[in-house]
Amino acid sequence: MAAPKDMPDAGPILHALGDATRRQIVEALGRGPLSVSALAEPFNMSLTAIVQHLRVLEDCGLITTEKIGRVRTCQLRMGGLDALATWIDQRRPEWHRRIDRLATLFGDEIS
Repeated sequence: MAAPKDMPDAGPILHALGDATRRQIVEALGRGPLSVSALAEPFNMSLTAIVQHLRVLEDCGLITTEKIGRVRTCQLRMGGLDALATWIDQRRPEWHRRIDRLATLFGDEIS
């Protein structure tokens, strides 16, 4: 089911961040750009597997990659999390209303 036109599609970002390896890659890139080989170092997996994770992150707009000579460098994309932030912000008022109702209900029972 596609998101309505006035709502961002956060699904691809949520899918990408649902994997622990990809979250660790995003955390590492939060400290600055890194080469693919530098990103792969802490993981016990093939370079091909890391590249597949990077492709998922790039496809959903969280990172960009650039190849200069033989080195491919990755960095976080400014605004990559905007769709997710907007999706959360659009739901926040309803969450607050529900929490307020719950607090009222529990407040009445405690009295």
